[in-house]
Amino acid sequence: MCGRTACTLAPEEVCKACEYQDKQGQRKSPQWRDGDSDKYHPSYNKSPQSNSPVLLSLRHFQKDADSSERVLASMRWGLIPSWFTETDPSKIQYKTNNCRSDTMTQKTLYKGPLSKGRRCVVLADGFYEWRRQDSEKQPYYIYFPQIKAEQSADAKDGTDGDSWRLLTMAGLFDCWQPPNGGEPLYSYTIITVDSSKSMNWIHDRMPAILDGDEEIRKWLDFGEVPANEAFTLIRPIENITYHPVSSIVNNSRNNSPECTVAIILNRKKEPTLSASGKNMLLWLQNKSPKKEQPEGLKSPKLSQFAVSPKKTSAGLMHQWLKIEGEPSPKRPKR
Repeated sequence: MCGRTACTLAPEEVCKACEYQDKQGQRKSPQWRDGDSDKYHPSYNKSPQSNSPVLLSLRHFQKDADSSERVLASMRWGLIPSWFTETDPSKIQYKTNNCRSDTMTQKTLYKGPLSKGRRCVVLADGFYEWRRQDSEKQPYYIYFPQIKAEQSADAKDGTDGDSWRLLTMAGLFDCWQPPNGGEPLYSYTIITVDSSKSMNWIHDRMPAILDGDEEIRKWLDFGEVPANEAFTLIRPIENITYHPVSSIVNNSRNNSPECTVAIILNRKKEPTLSASGKNMLLWLQNKSPKKEQPEGLKSPKLSQFAVSPKKTSAGLMHQWLKIEGEPSPKRPKR
């Protein structure tokens, strides 16, 4: 399952991180739907009912657009079906944060969005999952294994080309119109599958993760890729890694860099940071997510769904591991 995520990118950085190649072979960055960049707020600890960046086909908003074109939207986590009749969406009696892949074609909640091609990709730095240990639960932060990206041709400022790859989770969305009028509410659910072998010791369910831009293209392009073909992408993957984090993340009100920083598990005492980890955390606390990029700062051209490690807590954790002498996260052998 998936009940908490981290997404620390500023709105303009999300656009850059979602760069893709269109049908003409041109590199494009999807833009935010009008007004949506102001509805999204970066966070180290996103919970259901908060807004997250979601990638979807532009045709959902522009009927004459090619279904392969993409747009970014800010959507509420926890799907509110279009047929919901209450005036307050929080009164919905169903848990719609996650949607099981094995029953989504049968439930009324999800059959409507599926029939309308309302498939989306939920973006995050990573997500949290809790492993039960006796009477306690230990949280883990889960994300794509990181590899060294090729140095960008535009990166002439001495950068080494390292990047942090964003997690791309398959989801469904719907649009609810308040009965008494008002702005339509767009909301989403994250599709879940049985956990992979590398993950099932933490939890028996995991998000359906789309691994690579070709899978993202097929999932979003509802005009060219029918549902039965898109469903073949919904499966467990092994290409995932994780590390334990502090129980501070248990409270959704806590939104600080400490939520994603790796800890050392000590069975006799509370998990603690090492000395250099504490120093890094103090530095991170002055680097909280920002909505605006400092004036005059130019971002290098980045690889698909990747951001500079200097801009994310996950990337900083990667650098800290190097300082600690720990091996960097690597892609597991298949």
